[in-house]
Amino acid sequence: MENFTPIASLAGGILIGLSATVMLLLHGRVTGITGITAGLIDKRARGDILWRALFIGGLVATGLVVGLWAPQAFRVEIDRSVWAILAAGLLVGFGTRLGSGCTSGHGVCGLSRLAPRSLVATGSFMAAGAATVFVIQTVFAGAL
Repeated sequence: MENFTPIASLAGGILIGLSATVMLLLHGRVTGITGITAGLIDKRARGDILWRALFIGGLVATGLVVGLWAPQAFRVEIDRSVWAILAAGLLVGFGTRLGSGCTSGHGVCGLSRLAPRSLVATGSFMAAGAATVFVIQTVFAGAL
């Protein structure tokens, strides 16, 4: 296993869980990145922009700092065409809107609150992801 990183993965999981817990306890909000980002462009969320912008800005700034401090952390090889990556991004975006949430909203926050719709949503996107990998690897021989 060349990408087995149990310590970094555990630390990341703990930080994600803690941040989601703090957001819910202190602000009464679910840490769903799609919802937070959508609220930045939704005209109905006029008085709700600052915290959203700071949250997303913090995600971007943290990525930039880690990229400067440990550039190897972002070194990945993707054996897919630009068109496949664009299509995947659009489908994920469509799916998050259709499912009223993303992996962070449903998978982290919703499951931890035992929300039935999050259980269904998380099961659905995990099954869809597994099916997609299976089809791409077997039907298309990984050549998409």
